[in-house]
Amino acid sequence: MKAAVLHGANDIRIQDYRQPELAPGMVLVRNRNVGICGSDLHYYHEGCCGAFVPDRPFVLGHELSGEVAAVGDGVDALRPGQRVTVNPARNCGFCDYCKSGRVNLCRKTIMLGSASTTPPTDGAFAEFVVVRADQCHPLPNSIDDALGAMIEPFAVALHAVKRAGVVSGKRVLVAGGGAIGLLVAMTARAFGATPIAVSDPVAARRAKSLTLAADAALDPAGKDLPRQVRALTGDGFDLVFEASGAPPALRAAFDFVRPGGAMVQIGTLGTADIPLPANLLMVREIAYLGSMRYADVFGEAIRLVASGRVNLQPLLTTVFPINQCAQALRLAADKSQALKVQIQL
Repeated sequence: MKAAVLHGANDIRIQDYRQPELAPGMVLVRNRNVGICGSDLHYYHEGCCGAFVPDRPFVLGHELSGEVAAVGDGVDALRPGQRVTVNPARNCGFCDYCKSGRVNLCRKTIMLGSASTTPPTDGAFAEFVVVRADQCHPLPNSIDDALGAMIEPFAVALHAVKRAGVVSGKRVLVAGGGAIGLLVAMTARAFGATPIAVSDPVAARRAKSLTLAADAALDPAGKDLPRQVRALTGDGFDLVFEASGAPPALRAAFDFVRPGGAMVQIGTLGTADIPLPANLLMVREIAYLGSMRYADVFGEAIRLVASGRVNLQPLLTTVFPINQCAQALRLAADKSQALKVQIQL
């Protein structure tokens, strides 16, 4: 099959590649659209993603929509020709985390397009991928291939908002106006949060947030930021979602959450320890929560998009054919121009 194969930093090649073999309980998916994620950009520009260093060339990509090409023995719920989006994280299904419903915490998860395993697990920048049947979620006709490939990042945002509990009527700050941050703001809006502010140093992203879900767009480097927060919320935000992965943004967030409020950490901050204002956490009784990928929210995400409650279309910047994969990766890294860039097979 044709695939875009990562051989090292800034070295991705379109080449013939081994097609994955179908096994019992598995599904062969013919990929249609595949989104570029921040982890893909790390692999492409740095040759690794944090502590995950590939030991051989492999295929990136884990945000996908496609069509069922074939099903393995024992698969009855899916049929060839059916359109699906895919949960790229395959949990073990047997550990305590899986059995208690916290499948996103499974220590044996296999992630498409990731060097978290040795050898790395090939992803979806290719004509075909094989996944377990329960990773596939049928798409209604109202969701096209491009939007279907955006269900995965939307699931990240949806899980994060659900981690915060009830958001209706809550004052919300989202730190980070990238695709995930904007999706968090849009989800919080759909669930009744008000007002919603998005903070980002890139002017284009602040402007975009105002067209999608934000009541206010804040410049984290602005000298009057504390005054703006007071004017918008009084004593601070009820909920802060840290979606930037930037240590300065995380530290600033503690100054803007109200006493008794909560913070949800979504952005990846790397492997180094980061100092936090523990005394502020204590005296304000701030609840600090982590949000890792997604639990079982794909079905809910599909229904929210199909119903029109959340419109993913404005986040799609452009779609490239697979033979322009390197160009797509370079554009996706430009924060002033791109939100969600996709590869089309």
